[in-house]
Amino acid sequence: MAVTAEDLAPDIRRFSLWTAVRRNPTIAIGAVLLAVLLVIAIFAPWIATSDPLKIVPVNRLRPPSERWWFGTDQFGRDVFSRTVYGARISLIVGLSVAVISSVLGLALGLACGYFRRVDGVVMRVMDGLMAIPSILLAIALITLSRPGLGIVIVAIVIPEVPRIVRVVRAVVLSIRSQPYIESAIAGGTKNWKLLTRHILPNTLAPLIVQSTYVCASAMLIEASLSFLGAGVPPEVPSWGNIIAQGRNFFQIAPWIVLIPGGFLAVTVLAVNLLGDGLRDRLDPRLARRL
Repeated sequence: MAVTAEDLAPDIRRFSLWTAVRRNPTIAIGAVLLAVLLVIAIFAPWIATSDPLKIVPVNRLRPPSERWWFGTDQFGRDVFSRTVYGARISLIVGLSVAVISSVLGLALGLACGYFRRVDGVVMRVMDGLMAIPSILLAIALITLSRPGLGIVIVAIVIPEVPRIVRVVRAVVLSIRSQPYIESAIAGGTKNWKLLTRHILPNTLAPLIVQSTYVCASAMLIEASLSFLGAGVPPEVPSWGNIIAQGRNFFQIAPWIVLIPGGFLAVTVLAVNLLGDGLRDRLDPRLARRL
C-alpha cells in the first residue's frame, strides 16, 4: 500500500517540532515557564486558596503546611494566594512596558535612522533620559502623582524607550546604506514604502529580542519600586510588596521573602532564556551554526 504525504504529515510535524526544540532548548524552556506563569496569573481567582487581602491575626506567621502551602504573613494572610495574585502585577507591568516601549521606540528609531534632521534632536533627548538612572526617574515621576499600576507602567516606559530607540536606529542606519536602498531612493520610491517594505521588516528581529530584555528589566524595576514603597499601593498584592512587608520578619518567617522572591527570579530567568534563544535563532550568523 502506497504511503501518501497526508499519512506522513503528523510525523513530519512531530519531527519538525522536536528538531526546533532540540536546536533551541532555551526558547522551549523559557516559553514553557512563561506559559505556566501566565496560566497562574489568568486563573488566579481559581488557583488561590483564599482571599489574598483577608487578615486573620490568629493565623499570623504560620509556616508552610498542608493548610497553608506557602505559610502566612505577619497579618495572617495566605502567602500562596498573595503570591499567585502577585504574578498578575509583574506580568502586566512587564508585558505592558515591553509592548509600549517597543511601539514608541520603533517609531522614534525609524524616524531617527532615516531622517537626519530628526536624528539630531531626538537622540539628544534620548541621551539625556539614558543619563538618568531608570529607578530614580521612576521614583521621581511616581512621587508627582498617586501610586498606581498605570503610573508605574508610565514611569518605567520612559527610561526604557531610549534603549529601544538606539537599537532600531542602529539597524536602520546600517540598512539605509545598502545598495538596494540607494537604488530604490534613486528610482523615486517614496519614503513610506521604503520604511514599511524594506527597512521595517529588518528591524523586527532585534526589536523582539530587545523587548524581552525590557520585559525582564521592567519586572525587576516594578519589584524594586514596590519594595521601596513607591510602586503599586501596599494593599495590592505584588511580589515586591510581599517581600517588602516580610523583610522585618525574615529571621522567624523567611518564607514570606524567599517564596515570592523565587517566583520573581524564575520569571526573569524565563524571559531572559526566551530572549537569548530568540537572539540565537533570529541572528542569521548564529542560526547557521546551530
